[in-house]
Amino acid sequence: MRRVLVAGATGYLGGFILRELQQRGMWVRALARDTSKLRLPSSLHIESIEGHMTDPRSIEGCCKDIDIIISTVGITRQKDGLTYMDVDYQTNLNLLREARKTGVQKFIYISVFNGRKLQHLKICAAKEKFVDELKSSGIDFCVIRPNGFFSDMAAYLEMAKKGRIYLFQHGGRSANPIHGADLASLCVDAIDSDRKEIDIGGPHVLSHREIAHLAFRALGKDAVITSIPDWLRKMVLWSLRKFTSSKLYGPLEFFLTVMAMDMIAPEFGTRTLQDFFMNTVEK
Repeated sequence: MRRVLVAGATGYLGGFILRELQQRGMWVRALARDTSKLRLPSSLHIESIEGHMTDPRSIEGCCKDIDIIISTVGITRQKDGLTYMDVDYQTNLNLLREARKTGVQKFIYISVFNGRKLQHLKICAAKEKFVDELKSSGIDFCVIRPNGFFSDMAAYLEMAKKGRIYLFQHGGRSANPIHGADLASLCVDAIDSDRKEIDIGGPHVLSHREIAHLAFRALGKDAVITSIPDWLRKMVLWSLRKFTSSKLYGPLEFFLTVMAMDMIAPEFGTRTLQDFFMNTVEK
């Protein structure tokens, strides 16, 4: 039986990966800063270990007897004064070094779709710098680059609840976000795959305007959409870079950039954004 370590286990994707691994009968160890946040059913028998990956001493021994690592570690909302280089790059590098000490066979890393093309953005620069370290480490690897998550699309529901959704350039750009459970399935498939890099998105390509309409439909509301001119997006982006630190503008920099481009990855999975919105509203 393969023994798998999941780093970033308390995150959105990490939780789905833990469930998928257990369903396939694999032995699992969850690495997290605070294991009390795992929130898993008692039926899941998972070994958990606490460690602050920013401190290499805190994770010493975490890879003992481990065959496979799946790391979802990265900043989603910046806090604690940490930068993308601190987390998306350095913490994963610390884990990679620990993996090399104990003879881990394979390291599966979750980056971001179009990461190579978007390295001028702070988040992508940090992720792809680690990808380069991983490729030269001598450990077998797989880099998975997903499109946006369904959970990211919840921002549309929040705007719709307030009565209006704002879109850039009339919302004509398209994307195919993916549900965490579908992505988790592919991440676990990667354990036995020979593929080294995988781009992945959800099963349906939607324009941002179509996504907005789905959000209003889930709430049973008439759609109210306001288009924001692209010059305003560019001005906000310039101002953020000019007058704030990267710790503040990093998440908005990524959002404002990808909203103005098509983000269409190879289609995968069965879960739909419409069902996700409906399920979220019903909770």
